[in-house]
Amino acid sequence: MEKKVSHRKIVIITGAAASVMFSFCFAIVPFYSIICKATGINTSLPTSDLVNPASGENAHPVADLTREVTIQFVAEHNMGMPWDFYPKTKSVSVHPGQNAKVFFYAKNTTDKDMTVQAVPSITPSEAISHFHKIECFCFKQQSLKAHESKDMPLIFNVDKDLPKETRVITLAYTLFDTTPKASRKG
Repeated sequence: MEKKVSHRKIVIITGAAASVMFSFCFAIVPFYSIICKATGINTSLPTSDLVNPASGENAHPVADLTREVTIQFVAEHNMGMPWDFYPKTKSVSVHPGQNAKVFFYAKNTTDKDMTVQAVPSITPSEAISHFHKIECFCFKQQSLKAHESKDMPLIFNVDKDLPKETRVITLAYTLFDTTPKASRKG
């Protein structure tokens, strides 16, 4: 009788811990948005202010041609997510004030339809307020059918006020599974 109680207690504790971790994965995306709003970090700008939507080019180019900044791109999977996900370009050099466009590749390698959310992070931290995503797949959840793939665009701008000593910025995306629970069964 004593062993059943201890096994039961372990199962309950383990189940509760798994539920908390699973819930955290879903809560991280809205939590990230709340933190950004509370701290004033906004790494997106209205498209109409910076870009001609038809061409992806600056409507009024104001680039600082005296310097270049290298932007590196990194893609991560949360908890072994079964997707192929990577930047099609590992890095680009841009002039501050110039818009640039790159693509990330995503493929659902499973036999089930899935929905994901990409959560960005930028280093060094001094660059956060100077890096502006104009169009980004991270603005909304991405759904792919089983074995479907697509190229996902990112249009961004590094503003001219970026400190001159910042020469490299790394933009990393972590992909989280946000497939509704009911869709995961079967």
